[in-house]
Amino acid sequence: MDKRRLTTALAKYLFNPLVRAFFRLGVAAPGTAILETIGRKSGRPRQTPVTNGLAGDVFWIVTEHGRRAGYVRNIEKNPRVRVKVGRRWWRGTAVVMPGDDPRERLRAITRGRPSARLNTATVRLMQTELLTLRIDLDPDG
Repeated sequence: MDKRRLTTALAKYLFNPLVRAFFRLGVAAPGTAILETIGRKSGRPRQTPVTNGLAGDVFWIVTEHGRRAGYVRNIEKNPRVRVKVGRRWWRGTAVVMPGDDPRERLRAITRGRPSARLNTATVRLMQTELLTLRIDLDPDG
């Protein structure tokens, strides 16, 4: 089994269900947020835990598997997303940023946020192809 398949399976069947369960109980895992996209085939909402990259009116994500990540393919089909940080949902429009330096973006996300360091360390460990996403949050949330 290659690295991408292994890390995707671990995320899909172990880590992501645990993090989503904590959010449903009202307990946000430190440094974590929930990204909600619309499934490109099913048309249903899909929720994926991501590192909390909230910075003012922008939310940053560094994907572990680039355009091979399901949520990235969903965003390319429909860029309208929601992000849950703590107990609050934000609406926004996602943009793939191929020219951005994802390693520098990871450093920027963790700067001043010790709780995000574990998440970004996991991204670095599990990554096969880093890619940055920017979500421009709607002014009214």
